[in-house]
Amino acid sequence: MQRSNTQTIAEVLREYIDSMRIGKKLKESRIENQWEVILGKTAASLTRKLFIRNKVLYVYLDSPTLRNELLMMRERIIHRINEEAGEELITKIVLK
Repeated sequence: MQRSNTQTIAEVLREYIDSMRIGKKLKESRIENQWEVILGKTAASLTRKLFIRNKVLYVYLDSPTLRNELLMMRERIIHRINEEAGEELITKIVLK
C-alpha cells in the first residue's frame, strides 16, 4: 500500500519554517555564524560582538585599524552578505 501524501523532509521543514515565519531569523543567524567565512579568520577573531536588527548589521570590533578597513569595504560586505543570504538581508553596517 503506497501513500499518496508523501513529502520529503526538506519540504516538511520548509513548510514548518514558512508557517512559523522564522526563515528570516534563520538566515540572519547563518550570516552571523558565517562571519569568519565572509571576512576571514583575522577579522573574525577581532570581532567582539555581531548582530542584525532591522536590516542593520552591528559589528563591535577590538581593532580600530580593522574598523577603518571595513568602513572602506562596507558596500562590498553588504553585497556579499546579501548574496550569501539570497535576498536583501542587510542594508547598512554600523561598526563600533
